[in-house]
Amino acid sequence: MIKPKSNAGPLKVGLISLGCAKNLVDAEIMLGSLMKGGVEITNDAALADVMIVNTCSFIDSAQEESVDTILESSEVRDAQNRGQGLVVSGCLSQRFREELPKLFPEVDAFMGIDQVAQVAQIVKHAHERRAEKISGQIPAVRVRKAKVTARLAELEKGRAHDDHEKDEALRGSDKFGKTKTVVTPAKPSSPIFDVTARPTYIPDYDTPRFRLTPKHFAYVKIAEGCNHPCSFCIIPRMRGTHRSRTQKDVVAEAKLLLADGVKELNLISQDSTYYGLDLRANHSRAISSPEKFSAAAKALPTNSTTICTLIRELNELPGDFWIRLLYTHPAHWTDELIQTIAECPKVARYVDIPLQHIHENMLERMRRETSKQYIVDLIKRIRAGVPGIALRTTFIVGFPGETEGAFNDLLEFIEETKFERLGVFSYSKEDGTRAGAMAGQVSDKVKQKRRELAMAAQHKIAKQVSESFVGRTLNVLIEGRASAKQLAAANVSSWEHGLMREAEAQDARLKTGDFLVARGEADAPDIDGRIYIRGNLPISEFARVKIIGHTDYDLIAKPA
Repeated sequence: MIKPKSNAGPLKVGLISLGCAKNLVDAEIMLGSLMKGGVEITNDAALADVMIVNTCSFIDSAQEESVDTILESSEVRDAQNRGQGLVVSGCLSQRFREELPKLFPEVDAFMGIDQVAQVAQIVKHAHERRAEKISGQIPAVRVRKAKVTARLAELEKGRAHDDHEKDEALRGSDKFGKTKTVVTPAKPSSPIFDVTARPTYIPDYDTPRFRLTPKHFAYVKIAEGCNHPCSFCIIPRMRGTHRSRTQKDVVAEAKLLLADGVKELNLISQDSTYYGLDLRANHSRAISSPEKFSAAAKALPTNSTTICTLIRELNELPGDFWIRLLYTHPAHWTDELIQTIAECPKVARYVDIPLQHIHENMLERMRRETSKQYIVDLIKRIRAGVPGIALRTTFIVGFPGETEGAFNDLLEFIEETKFERLGVFSYSKEDGTRAGAMAGQVSDKVKQKRRELAMAAQHKIAKQVSESFVGRTLNVLIEGRASAKQLAAANVSSWEHGLMREAEAQDARLKTGDFLVARGEADAPDIDGRIYIRGNLPISEFARVKIIGHTDYDLIAKPA
């Protein structure tokens, strides 16, 4: 049944955002721009005049989820509201900008990274196009997921790399980031297509934004794009070169967020430790290695913008809040950054530093620009310089050429280093990357087994880390009431194994509905453990709690 749009009210738009926190910020900017343009936001897909699917295309599973969501949205539209426009945005549009309109004829508009602030205009055009399509009785075209995913893989395998993309430094050409192409529809039945070949957009303080995170925390995107040549990663091609926001602009946004009640500023980008280096005069992008980066950082003029100057200015802002540093690259850590974190009390004693592997051959094949000894020394420097800091890292197992010996080297490193937080991913073969064409691809069965072994090793460490917190008093940020789903996932009924006194354990089992959920400095939103508190404390505020028990990954507490 076709639901014609009434002229009496504003256009209603629904949005589905997939992927990481960086993609979530793009979604927030789109929502803010839509609201500024007089568009009404709805959570009910059936009532939306236009639906936006903000896609991810980082690895195969993310790409499949994006394809699934587009097809499902189209099916819901055909069943409930054939007049509804469908817009696809984000990394999938960016990665397959030329072929996607052919694969998804049911989509009314495609937009890329550079167009997030122009979404209101694109949405209106998509709605108009859909109305023309309906009035012309053009039948909806259904496509099979298998056909789409197979074609996307085929496209990447046969894709020719342009000249400036072949550069070893990957970012060495003036052409990179300056190849904007906008294709307008030749006839009404053609989808609206507005995707630049190389994104250059970066949000600023004046960009409208509607936050999707809870009141007490926000993500602050300090930069966009990446200059690293990692052989497994497609992000530089999708997101463009690294481009930092000005420090003044980031601080202005932080002030606004703090005034709105935010208690935690999560600084994000593809490489937060590179922040500001691209703002220097006549900068060269080919400084990814530790030696070149360190030399470039030392050569900066006085008062140059860096991640250290940004952190120090944020730390001086009034109020009680945390600054959390996410997505740091190991090659870009300096002694100054370690000292800055140590000297700034508002910076959470936590850093996210993806290492990906430790075996020398694997690091070289991954093009990580760091050696095993460099990583070992860096971890010692960070822990010595910032006592009590929690280190989060991620590793990739099953990378092409990973031998049993290389994996055992990684396993031994995990057991010796004892990271407070750790994630392990099975390698995802991405066509269009150097690694995707490498010899020595590892079978899915071996990848899965290695991931299980690595996570089992970390499981033992995680329990030891959790146990070390028992008896301590912590400052935590109260998230809200613990839901039944959260309590079930936390396995409340077995909390007594976490060294709680017998009476307290019994009390916990009897009153599982009376728990709050919180996070400490060692817990980033969405990815780390939680602290469950028996008692009443103000939500979205800081509180002091005493840890009285633990599970494998979560802590149990009571008000201090």
